[in-house]
Amino acid sequence: MTVLVTGAAGFIGYHLSQRLLERGTAVVGFDNLNPYYDPSLKRTRLAQLEATAARTATPFELIEADLEDRAAVQAAFATHQPKQVVNLAAQAGVRYSIENPSAYIQANLVGFGHILEGCRHHGVEHLVYASSSSVYGGNTQLPFSEHHSVDHPVSLYAATKKANELMAHTYSHLYGLPATGLRFFTVYGPWGRPDMALFLFTKAILEGRPIQVFNNGQMTRDFTYVDDIIESLIRLLVKPAAPDPAFDPALPDPATSWAPHRVFNIGNSNPTSLMAYIEAAEQALGITAEKQFVPMQPGDVRATAADTSSLEAWVRFKPNTSVSEGVARFVAWYREFYGV
Repeated sequence: MTVLVTGAAGFIGYHLSQRLLERGTAVVGFDNLNPYYDPSLKRTRLAQLEATAARTATPFELIEADLEDRAAVQAAFATHQPKQVVNLAAQAGVRYSIENPSAYIQANLVGFGHILEGCRHHGVEHLVYASSSSVYGGNTQLPFSEHHSVDHPVSLYAATKKANELMAHTYSHLYGLPATGLRFFTVYGPWGRPDMALFLFTKAILEGRPIQVFNNGQMTRDFTYVDDIIESLIRLLVKPAAPDPAFDPALPDPATSWAPHRVFNIGNSNPTSLMAYIEAAEQALGITAEKQFVPMQPGDVRATAADTSSLEAWVRFKPNTSVSEGVARFVAWYREFYGV
């Protein structure tokens, strides 16, 4: 069995590839190593994957290319014939989508279309792809459920993720492709992205600089530790989406379908205030942060919370790492990695 992991040099893609290699599963990574954040961090992750592959005698190969490069994607499928595909490659970031929308259209829409075509023409048994909690947009009913409507995005990033779900569903309906979309809720942990809050907070606090606290600290997030994301992914990968025999077209449920397509929330189900998150970082670092309270950014939302009951029923797993434990693990990794 070979698994194609797009975004293998990224945060979640790296952790998933590590877990697969440790299990003896061959991985073909696909990543363009773009400079949205420090490419050297991505290359260090790849070096870790190569070391794991060598230690476990498990094949690992990286294809360095853009998802928008149709020929490169087609060649990856034709050469390696993966039976399972995990699409984690995307142009990330809500705020950057306001500054550079074309990057999101190319990577998240055109690129995902190429992945769907590869799956269609090469007999892929299961496509798992990253969606996002951002698809809930202007919704205010908490916790967010897959059964809720997600028709009011507040950023282009969110709109592209909703579009991915619609595109995948169409391929499931037309071509019988089992596809599972995963709505990740604020993922954090070791090897994380430098543009994410915990990374920014930790770096600034250690350098003696103030941290920016958006919406004057009046924010709540369902922070989800990366190991919980990966455990969910591993379990979902081997349980392909299936048609819902109870689906009623007269009362359509957004979470299921007559086609082999599903979407799942993956969150900690324990919403935490931004100030409590910062406090966890301060405790792990042993330093009190200097805080600058600023307004909420365009495209952001005040609160997220995940209803993960569908995920628990499907794979018998519930993300459960506490914020204090997860933040402490990240801080320990950051200090060791950067020598501070």
